[in-house]
Amino acid sequence: MLNREFLDQLKFDEKGLIPVVVQDFYTKQVLTLAYMNRESLQISLEEGMTCFFSRSRQTLWRKGETSGNRQHIVSIQTDCDCDALTIQVIKDGPACHTGEESCFFNCIFADEDQAGFSMEGLYQLIEGRKLEKKEGSYTTYLFEKGLDKILKKVGEECTEVIIGAKNDDNAETTYEIADLAYHVLVLMVERGIRIADIKAELARRHVVDHKVKQEKMQ
Repeated sequence: MLNREFLDQLKFDEKGLIPVVVQDFYTKQVLTLAYMNRESLQISLEEGMTCFFSRSRQTLWRKGETSGNRQHIVSIQTDCDCDALTIQVIKDGPACHTGEESCFFNCIFADEDQAGFSMEGLYQLIEGRKLEKKEGSYTTYLFEKGLDKILKKVGEECTEVIIGAKNDDNAETTYEIADLAYHVLVLMVERGIRIADIKAELARRHVVDHKVKQEKMQ
């Protein structure tokens, strides 16, 4: 649904540009900061994929035109002053030209006491153990042993989850599911599978399932 009222109120700067914060629809991670002019915004609305204006090249550029890492638009919102946009997207690949999922990956400061847990954060920690081996780390040990060892542990943890559930012990089952989730993340890092890949697959199934339900109701 296009809200023409807010679209007409957008304020572009003296160069005809408006800043755009691009955000992952699934993880809510900020992916990049880019700029649009009226033409690139119109193209984005018409095509349903992000098109920006390059300040360095002074030309339009469709995200993923050469890399294939396109960004499918889910929503576009403006701020209270109508001089900035946020766009939530479903991305086909990394947002950054470096290959990183987000352009914002260089940490300047983080208050470790306030940092909350996230699967993405755990994934990054596990990924770090593979890239920079840490002596005495169990995660590093798994990577050193290789895929067969990792698969063996995933299988063992699956069995432990089943046993916990059969014992009607939720505390034990929760503990074992956490173990399984950790080892699956190790497997994902080993195989180069991102959390975003899993979320995208689940979302695809959800969309397909929703369409099937709608068809049955017709």
